[in-house]
Amino acid sequence: MLWILGILLFLVLFCGPHLWVKFTLQRYAKKRDDLPGSGGELAEHLIRRFELHEVSVETTQEGQDHFDIQQHKVRLSPSVFNGQSLTAVAVASHEVGHAIAHERQEGIARLRMRYLPKAVFLQRLAAGLLIGWPLLSILLHIPYAVVIHALVVGISGLLAVFVQLAILPEEWDASFHKALPILAEGDYLPKEDLPKVKRILFACAMTYVSAALLKMLFVWRWFKR
Repeated sequence: MLWILGILLFLVLFCGPHLWVKFTLQRYAKKRDDLPGSGGELAEHLIRRFELHEVSVETTQEGQDHFDIQQHKVRLSPSVFNGQSLTAVAVASHEVGHAIAHERQEGIARLRMRYLPKAVFLQRLAAGLLIGWPLLSILLHIPYAVVIHALVVGISGLLAVFVQLAILPEEWDASFHKALPILAEGDYLPKEDLPKVKRILFACAMTYVSAALLKMLFVWRWFKR
C-alpha cells in the first residue's frame, strides 16, 4: 500500500505541474469575440507601443512560444498568433515582456542567457549517461552498479531542474512585472478577466520548471527499462 502511495506522490510531484500548466492554458483558449484582436496583433501593437524597433513577430511550432534573444523575434504558436482568447493574449504579452526586458538590457534578462544553456547541457548529460553508462563502465573498467547509475542520472536531472528554477525570476518578471501591468492598465481586457489572466501568466512562468520535472520522469522511465 505504501509503495502505491509513493508512486502516486511521485507522479503528482513530477507530472502535476506540467498537467496543470497545460490544463490552464487550454482552459482559457476559447475564442472571445469581445476581445479587440488576436495574440499576434497584440504582440505587434505592444512592440510598436514600447518602441522595440528591432523586434518582430512570427509564428513557430505549436507549444514553442518564446522570445528569440539572438534574432530579436517573438515567436508564437499558431493558436496564440491567430487566437482571440485569454490564453492567446496572456501568452503573447508574456513573450513581449521578455522582449522588453532584453531590449532594455535589464539585469534580470541575463538569467536565461546565463543558466538556460547549462540546463540544456545537464539534460543532455543525463540522457547520455543513461544510454552510455554500461559502455563507459567497460571502457574504464568500472564495475557496473545500478545504484551508482541511478544516482548519477538522478543528480543530473535534479541539477537541470535547479537551473530552471534559477531562471524562474525572469519568467516571473515577464508575467507579473511586464505582462500583467500592461494588460491591467491598458484597455485590452475586461477587468473581470484579470484573475483568469493571472492564472494563465503564472502557468507561463512555470512552463520551464514543469517541463524540466517532466523530463526527469522520462529519464526515470528509461532507466526502469
